[in-house]
Amino acid sequence: MTFKMLLDTCVWLDLAKDYRDQLVISALEDLVNSNKIELVVPQITIEEFERNKSRVIEEAKRGFQSHLRLVKEAVNRFADDDESRTGTLKALNEVDYKIVIKGEGVNNSVERIEKLMKSASALVTTDIIKQRVTERALAKKAPYHHSKNSVGDAIIIEFYSALVSSNADNEFNCGFITHNTKDFSELNGDRRKPHRDLEELFEQQNSIYWVSMVDAIKAVDPSLLEDLESESNFSQESRRLSEIFEAEHLLFRQVWYNRHWNLRSQIEDGSLKVVPENMYSRTPYRPDQILDSIWRGALESAKKTEDEIGIDNLGPWDDFEWGMINGKLSALRWVLGDDWDILDT
Repeated sequence: MTFKMLLDTCVWLDLAKDYRDQLVISALEDLVNSNKIELVVPQITIEEFERNKSRVIEEAKRGFQSHLRLVKEAVNRFADDDESRTGTLKALNEVDYKIVIKGEGVNNSVERIEKLMKSASALVTTDIIKQRVTERALAKKAPYHHSKNSVGDAIIIEFYSALVSSNADNEFNCGFITHNTKDFSELNGDRRKPHRDLEELFEQQNSIYWVSMVDAIKAVDPSLLEDLESESNFSQESRRLSEIFEAEHLLFRQVWYNRHWNLRSQIEDGSLKVVPENMYSRTPYRPDQILDSIWRGALESAKKTEDEIGIDNLGPWDDFEWGMINGKLSALRWVLGDDWDILDT
């Protein structure tokens, strides 16, 4: 039997803000695609999600990085010695980099949630719903039992009430999921149970109140999250920041060394001349000259590169291989913050 589920806006926003909840989103997608769950999405939920998604994305990134900044400051102040300080800060920089990468996961979560919402027909707030919300407010029934504006919450619960009322023949199961236990759950009691003003909506066995999306998914398919968790163990991990720096450094040295040999070839065929300071022309600049002091430094750098990288890792390469090396260098520098096609050496 299909479960028709209405998720409070706060549930959608909480799923979006933590990349670790992508497993839960995947489970929900599977259940929707297999018609085990049919989402009930009021238009007001879509509008509230749209208004708040940018804030959620920014808060997710800023929150992680704020905590990390405090840890770095503590390491700088209290580390026993320079060596331990350097090692710890290097590890923290790895974490900082992963926060940026995982922060992109929040954007991905938002896109997937919006797609799930669009898979359901948005329910427009009718005059009947508005009238019931007004009656609830006048009676000070939950979520109007607090002295605050709860119109949005009241509209959502009235949509769920209409859903339950439409199921007189028990043709489907109904579920309401919220994280807003202050407005919807039992006061000063078990937060997993609905407020007494809402109890009548959940008196029947096929109408269930949840404060956890995971619990709701398990009620529909207990094995699904376990299967997804097993699959996620094989997910590809992002490279560590230190690995990217090491790869970029190798490619940088390879490109530099190849250009160095181009200069050597020009010197050998006479098109480029090594000259002392008293013969070097700066005004006008002559592209067929190189200072002897500059060339000595270049030879020393070439020897250092050979010792560091290994002569077997320095070419020669055919045109395809050379293109791949330049492309890799450009890509890694883009990841590290440069514009595309920055190949300076």
